[in-house]
Amino acid sequence: MVKLLDTDIMTREVLEWEGIHLFHFHGSSCSQKTRICFNLSDIDYTPHVVDLFKGENYTEYYLGINPRGLVPTLVYNGEVHIESNDIILFADENISNFKLVPQGSKGEMRSRLEAEDDLHLDLRTITMRFTQPRGDKIRSDENLQNYQEFGSGTVEGILDINRDRELNFWRKANDGGISDEAVKLSANKFKAELDQMDTHLKDNSYLLNDSLSVIDVAWVIYINRLIFCGYPLERLHPNVAKWFWPLRKKKEFDSELTVSPALQEAVNQNHRNQIETSSTLIDVANL
Repeated sequence: MVKLLDTDIMTREVLEWEGIHLFHFHGSSCSQKTRICFNLSDIDYTPHVVDLFKGENYTEYYLGINPRGLVPTLVYNGEVHIESNDIILFADENISNFKLVPQGSKGEMRSRLEAEDDLHLDLRTITMRFTQPRGDKIRSDENLQNYQEFGSGTVEGILDINRDRELNFWRKANDGGISDEAVKLSANKFKAELDQMDTHLKDNSYLLNDSLSVIDVAWVIYINRLIFCGYPLERLHPNVAKWFWPLRKKKEFDSELTVSPALQEAVNQNHRNQIETSSTLIDVANL
């Protein structure tokens, strides 16, 4: 569980904050997952929006709070917690009024969330290619330079290798875009996972035990994003679709996942252009 040490934090004011504070962004999948879990668990918090479109996650202020420059970040009575799955599990154990980790399932839940987290860069790969059009550089040189220079660069007192992973991803995307081969690899990883889920959900109502849990929330987020990118859920995974849509329409989910009409139209126009050029996610990944 990633809780930052005092030496990791350079924006010192947050160490004095009381109560529950969440740094987040509306369109971030990890932020959405965290907010939905907080909604379901009746956790009241003070929101702090970090606008990823404007590069606010690369500012000296925010990198001084979260050296990885990612959202969400939880500040709980002066303690700084990063990584969405760790935040959710911490909150479920220490803050929540409604538990989303069934009793006796903590070990399995953490293992399954780690497997889900391993697909995060794959989700990013598909998102960057198939939602709204991107510029020549997905991340500006200035933002990436700030990312390299600001913040402590340490997590739990150790030089953080995740920052190099982030820099490598964005620099590669800036130099060559998101390749067809990268899309195929990422899409097929998701298809393999969803094939297994489809088999499980043929005879089960939820992904773990017989009640809604964190892992259901996590996969609703991923699948919602995949559909947003043009993934053919109903055709490939009908049992997953039957599980997904009732949850997606619940108010605790819908309030966090609905995008603005302007963004939806930008995505729709991008998809129309991709259909005309046979460059949709279905075309590129041979789904």
